Amino acid sequence: MRRPVIIGVSGGSGSGKTSVSKMIVDSFVNHSIMLIQHDSYYKDQSEVTFEERLKVNYDHPMAFETELLLKQLEDLLNYKAIDIPVYDYAEHTRSAEVIHQEPRDVIILEGILILEDKRLRDLMDIKTYVDTDDDVRIIRRIRRDTVERGRSLDSVINQYLNYVRPAHHQFVEPSKRYADIIIPEGASNTVAIDLLKTKIQSIIGSDN
Repeated sequence: MRRPVIIGVSGGSGSGKTSVSKMIVDSFVNHSIMLIQHDSYYKDQSEVTFEERLKVNYDHPMAFETELLLKQLEDLLNYKAIDIPVYDYAEHTRSAEVIHQEPRDVIILEGILILEDKRLRDLMDIKTYVDTDDDVRIIRRIRRDTVERGRSLDSVINQYLNYVRPAHHQFVEPSKRYADIIIPEGASNTVAIDLLKTKIQSIIGSDN
């Protein structure tokens, strides 16, 4: 049985990496493909107060339970089903729910810090980085967090200035050097995405 293929899609918060990942998945609907987001593996903080949760730097590698992600990726590589955690962004902690996921031939792994961790990089067959200007990313983040995650405008701006921007320059942007493919401006760069899809097609032998 052939080992599943793992494609990493990284980039800064609001870069468009989720849109790129979903475009890839939608392009191979007739293939055995799935999407895993690193954000699902934020650490459980149910034992600390809500006020303490607000002080956590969620853009730092230590905010993630990457060991669990690594274990579950190994399970998927061995064609074993997993239960993916569900994170509650409004409560800043892990939900009691999980999403049962059967193994697939292609795994799209998406997240801001997946290229920062060598253990994750070593599992990837293709490593991509979505490179988008800072001003575009912060606007997208404001829209997403206020509409989808129930955050106030002030909290989004404060988090960006105190945590997101410094962590981006310390951890996320330097990881770009590990990428096999860099996609400027995210989902709007149809040429780069088409090239990526062609490469994936050549690896998985898809008839799409």
